[in-house]
Amino acid sequence: MSKLARKVALITGGSRGIGAAIAKRLAADGASVAITYTKGADAAASVVKEIERAGGKAIAIQADAGDAGAVTAAVEKTVATFGGLDVLVNNAGTAVPKRFEETTLEELDRLIDINIRGVFVATQAALKHMKDGGRIISIGSCVGERVLTPGLVPYSATKGAVKMFTQGLSREVGSRGITVNNVQPGPIDTDLNPAAGDWATPQTAVTALGRYGHVDEVAALVAFVAGPESSYITGTNLTVDGGTNA
Repeated sequence: MSKLARKVALITGGSRGIGAAIAKRLAADGASVAITYTKGADAAASVVKEIERAGGKAIAIQADAGDAGAVTAAVEKTVATFGGLDVLVNNAGTAVPKRFEETTLEELDRLIDINIRGVFVATQAALKHMKDGGRIISIGSCVGERVLTPGLVPYSATKGAVKMFTQGLSREVGSRGITVNNVQPGPIDTDLNPAAGDWATPQTAVTALGRYGHVDEVAALVAFVAGPESSYITGTNLTVDGGTNA
């Protein structure tokens, strides 16, 4: 039997990159999957179709992670469609790679709204429906613990907040058997942070493996944390960064 058979997972920001890889992997492991997206309707539909072609169940829900009402509604629609919610993956996030002194207040507000407030709102909404033994998984960043490259000051601060949110929440919901973990990718080859991009050279240079990671490598760790074999792992920050923080 598949590890996530009869489980329901919601992945925010699941239309591309790491989120899409997570959605496909959890579906392959047997979960019914809902993904949210902001603008990429075609990309989201493509993820759903790929999952369905492989025999899985999936839906896409338009919901900006910075819109609290839309995020809450996405959780409700997931529950209404699939009959419950067992796994929440707080993947939606954004970055503004530039020097802190040049970052605008609007950009700072957007970072906070999506990377911190969006995680809070989605998690709070999910916990109202989650049964004992559920999984809360956030996608943080290795720079939430250690910043080795310039241009990521406010972004790293938001990911540091996710780290502490994970640790604190694990204490509150542990009595329900719900685990709360933070998966912290390093440089991963995506549309937002391509391995051939302008910011790639300094990021690659600080890895131990000398390369960017692949989205499937992050998805594999998320799948493990979402599964039954990780039931005694909670309040942790699990870094998949090619040795960036070594």
